[in-house]
Amino acid sequence: MMPPIREAAVFGAGVVGVPMAALLADASDGPRVVLIQRPSPASAWKVGALNEGRNPLGGIEPGLEEAIARTVAGGRLRASSDAAEAKDADAILVCVQTDKSGRGPDYGPLFGALDELAAVLAGRGGGFRPLVIIESTLAPTTMSSVIRPRLAAHGLVEGRDIDLGYSPNRVMPGRLVERIRSGDKLVAGLRPATTDRILDLYRRIVPADRLHASDPLTVEIVKTLENAQRDVRIAYAAEVARFCDAADIDFHALRAEVDSRLNPATGLLIPTVGVGGHCLPKDGILLLWRMSDAKCDLEDSLILEARRINDESPAVAAARIESAFGPLHRTSLALLGAAYRPDAADTRNSPAMALGRILRPRCEALTLHDPYVRAVDPRLAEAGLADIFTDDLEAALSRAEIIVVGTAHRDYRAALLGDAILPSARAVFDAAHLARRDEFAVRPLVYEGIGKGQSAPPARLVEAVEAGLLAVGRGLANEVAGLAAFLNDGPYGESGAPIELETIRRLAATCATGCDVAQTGPVDRLPEYPGFRPRLPEAGRRAWEKRR
Repeated sequence: MMPPIREAAVFGAGVVGVPMAALLADASDGPRVVLIQRPSPASAWKVGALNEGRNPLGGIEPGLEEAIARTVAGGRLRASSDAAEAKDADAILVCVQTDKSGRGPDYGPLFGALDELAAVLAGRGGGFRPLVIIESTLAPTTMSSVIRPRLAAHGLVEGRDIDLGYSPNRVMPGRLVERIRSGDKLVAGLRPATTDRILDLYRRIVPADRLHASDPLTVEIVKTLENAQRDVRIAYAAEVARFCDAADIDFHALRAEVDSRLNPATGLLIPTVGVGGHCLPKDGILLLWRMSDAKCDLEDSLILEARRINDESPAVAAARIESAFGPLHRTSLALLGAAYRPDAADTRNSPAMALGRILRPRCEALTLHDPYVRAVDPRLAEAGLADIFTDDLEAALSRAEIIVVGTAHRDYRAALLGDAILPSARAVFDAAHLARRDEFAVRPLVYEGIGKGQSAPPARLVEAVEAGLLAVGRGLANEVAGLAAFLNDGPYGESGAPIELETIRRLAATCATGCDVAQTGPVDRLPEYPGFRPRLPEAGRRAWEKRR
């Protein structure tokens, strides 16, 4: 029997590592925790911030600041830039971000952390095997074909020198503590005994009935599928909203009609200026990695088509602004929001900043504002927007003739629906659903935005949109079934047992954002409404025809 876990190390001071470290340290029977952040120019400052008891993530994160302050003051949590601090840890969580490169994963930062960890553990000597848990999102087959061999090459053999497992995060900025403490968590050791050790550790911060054990390959599929499915649902909603905007139809009224006929896990989502964050833009690519690598026919993949649709959204929003207000070359604009989601500081793949890059050369002057993003955020410079960024909202609004809402921060709602002085403004374009049209009547300004049409949706359009939703759900299920069959035919099994679509469906349903995997079958009912020809249902139909 393995001794209890009293010391833990967490690699990565991001939106996964910080709350996991703080909550483990804050548990009544939790371990002492050291958070390891490499000394990079962009993130080294987080070590000092955390050791002062401050939340280094920014934004509004209920409960996190308090947990950090409490555990740092109590000597149960500290941060360091020295990986050697993990040498005596009983459990090590690797919470380093992963990315995509073309049609495959980019594991550069993850490999760097693993190599650094391996060098530290190599000098540890025999005795107690540390538990190593990968929390980073991984492409299917990575644990068995990439992570285990890489650590073994350093002399760390799973089951002999370390116990290796996978438990991907399901956190969401703005709800980090809530998602960990009350959300469902997937757990997979490379051996059953390792799974038991992970369960024992995470029961300290996650309710036991919210922990779901499976094998690593299935969990890799489920984790990437959850975000791929949401990306697909947003893309279809974007197609619907674009049609509504062109036809001056109220998208929100249409959505209410459609959702009254379906359950929330299959209903119509709300598209904004695009899809940002670290997960959704890449996880569908990771999900299909092995099929892409094998040169499989993915021409009609709903997942890849959704990526194209969502990547188009900032340019579509820019075109809508010009359509609504005319040419911008003599106009001063204020773009409110640089983060990718409300009340957060995270700018990764921010669609608002993508919109800023498009608008800047088209208008006379552009100011970018965000109350949570730091002026030294490296992504501002990468986007070429650092010189027009300010955290002074009054200054941003002082010369703006058109105000574009790119992120629905609560500060913006308070300002634009309250008493903020708008000396030059003549119009607002709401690309983030900050308000309803009737709410904005308090301002003598032209109000337009995404999904802000004024005509009621015809019944036939409601039926067509519902048909499209069901076709997309069926098409995506067929695509997942095809992936499972491909992986089952290859050398990727963890235990020889086949991947079961029903297990994927059951585990995916535990995702807090709602991942309802439909039943497989023909995609034979497409939307029928004049001028409404969304691309995603058509892709699902073509893929089914090829499968036959």
